[in-house]
Amino acid sequence: MNLHLLKNVAAILFIAATSLYSVAAASDDSQQAGDHREAYREAPMPPRFHIEHTELEGPVFANEQGKTLYTWPQLKLRNGYSGEAAGQTACYDEVVTVTAGLMSPYPPGIQLPEIETRPSCTDLWQPVLADTDAEPLGDWSLLLRKDGARQWAYKEQALYTSVRDKQPGDTYGGSRRKRRADGSGEGDAPAGRVPAGPPARLPPGFAVKTTSLGRMLTTHQNYAVYAYKNDSAESVACIEECLRERKPVLAPALARAFDEWTVLERAPGVRQWVFRGSPLYTYTQDPEPWSQVGSDESGWSNVFTQRVPSLPPSFTLQQTLAGMVLADAKGKTIYTYQCGDDSVDQLACDHPDDTQVYRLAICGGGDAKRCAEHWPYVRANDEESSASRAWRIVNINPETGRFVAASDPKALRVWAYRDRPVYTYSGDKVPGDVHGAGTGEWRGKRNGLLAHWVRDDYMKGIQ
Repeated sequence: MNLHLLKNVAAILFIAATSLYSVAAASDDSQQAGDHREAYREAPMPPRFHIEHTELEGPVFANEQGKTLYTWPQLKLRNGYSGEAAGQTACYDEVVTVTAGLMSPYPPGIQLPEIETRPSCTDLWQPVLADTDAEPLGDWSLLLRKDGARQWAYKEQALYTSVRDKQPGDTYGGSRRKRRADGSGEGDAPAGRVPAGPPARLPPGFAVKTTSLGRMLTTHQNYAVYAYKNDSAESVACIEECLRERKPVLAPALARAFDEWTVLERAPGVRQWVFRGSPLYTYTQDPEPWSQVGSDESGWSNVFTQRVPSLPPSFTLQQTLAGMVLADAKGKTIYTYQCGDDSVDQLACDHPDDTQVYRLAICGGGDAKRCAEHWPYVRANDEESSASRAWRIVNINPETGRFVAASDPKALRVWAYRDRPVYTYSGDKVPGDVHGAGTGEWRGKRNGLLAHWVRDDYMKGIQ
């Protein structure tokens, strides 16, 4: 190995090591600070709706039963568009039986699996219908469905609830992760459903994005915002040389403190935004929006309006050449399975209540026994218990991939993330191996297994 390559490897390992320190330190800081909830801007809404605080997605809109409201924003795929354009509805009760050909190289017209039991779009996504006397209000409007019913919409996007959500605060139906500021995503992934919610209560120039670590504060251009551990709400330690790569997020002359936000005058006439006692900075070496590399330097951390729940105590963090991954107690990388079928309704196929045909094809060539050998479930110890909605312990029959009762003789007690079981890979031999990452179609993004990276910006999301 030449010297140049050795230096590159050493640099990557150093970044990975400091990332582990950063993640652990951030978790400690979060626990010391208490459980924060993201503040949101109050706005008029119809009487039947309210706000629910959720673990992973922050504040969301919910119906009378507390069920999260979702939209299905239109997304450009490889061979066309899927989802709903503003002011339109495309989710109905017809059962789709063939592929749409939106995800090359597969052509349209191929028969979908298990069509005799395949649900329709509205079997999984129930339209939020309006009462006969309902009237539009603010960003809330009414769309006319082709059957004559009126459906509620938020910012012209039709609203639905998910059958996967069972109690108030569940967001198992979809996520804001991987979505850009305009609501778009990547052409490699299906057009998924997105929780709808109120805007965060922020000063102008800021935004919030959902990440694997929590609801992360960014600039309105989606560049990460950072805090320095040696700063305080009244004084700053980042001066002179420090400011070569760190730029204070400046507050305008008319800015005033509100809620968790204050303003610090770091020099005469130079006013800096402060959030929860931490002056805020950007990092000039961030290579692009969404990057979090500024937290790799000791003493610096990303800023979150709220963090994700604590991980199961038996889980570990392992460094790899590509970033930090979540692992089981033995250090084996943990993988999540995601799937969306190539139909016009883009139904998800990654939940135990969905068809298991896709998953079995990817993990074992259609053979459940081979799947269990190559991609074993992450078992939960008898003394472990679920501490959050994000990480639950569920009972699975490995032969079917379905939920079963704990008393079922074939039941395995396994960990699940967002109500989906997680796995390890038999091809990973030592801690830090990620040989299973990106197994499946389009590097696992449409139908496959992805390593559970601790930070969303590793490898630009390519696995």
